[in-house]
Amino acid sequence: MATKGKDTSKELEVEEIVSRSEQFIENNSKKIIYGIIAVALIVGAVLGIKHGYLIPQEKKAAAAMFKGEQYFARDSFALALNGNGSDYDGFEAIIDQYGTTDAANLAKAYAGICYYKLGDAQKALNMLKSFSASDKMISPAITGLIGDCYVNMGNVKEGISYFEKAAKQADNEVISPVYLKKAGIAYESMKQYKDAVKAYSTIKDKYYTSMEAADIDKYITRASASAEK
Repeated sequence: MATKGKDTSKELEVEEIVSRSEQFIENNSKKIIYGIIAVALIVGAVLGIKHGYLIPQEKKAAAAMFKGEQYFARDSFALALNGNGSDYDGFEAIIDQYGTTDAANLAKAYAGICYYKLGDAQKALNMLKSFSASDKMISPAITGLIGDCYVNMGNVKEGISYFEKAAKQADNEVISPVYLKKAGIAYESMKQYKDAVKAYSTIKDKYYTSMEAADIDKYITRASASAEK
């Protein structure tokens, strides 16, 4: 019975660690979609000017992406990923066919989120790691989702490293507190309470106007009490 209770507790901890990123993705899904598209279009335009030969490929890839983005926006993740068998081949096919384009890079982000939503953490991890961007919103969100993949796969320590990396990459009131809080909860699940206090305290001290800061004192108190035992 004790083992069953322990397993249930561990499952709840993992769910709590993961839920914050899922909520962030859900609440900001359209911003993330449009943000990724904006980054891809800007980079694509620059490359198009410098390398005229890429323009036809970029146009074809962008056209191929259109229906997939519609499926993605409707949470039809399997269709977005694998195609519909008629007029849309799927993000995976776009990545294979247009691998050198920015649209294919964009498809990697979409595909990674699709795999994550479909419950395949390993494939999501592989795809998300192959996506590249350097902005302050999309890139940290993808980095944080990589952390969730590791947590779901049982590698909480590695997940924490990506949560902290996401918070550092973003360095803003919207994303950083989300992943610092997730890192703190993950640290607590590993009984590393001093590290948890540090993560929570950063939210309180640096991102005090964020939503996460509103109830962060109770997390600090909880972790501090556990650290003193």
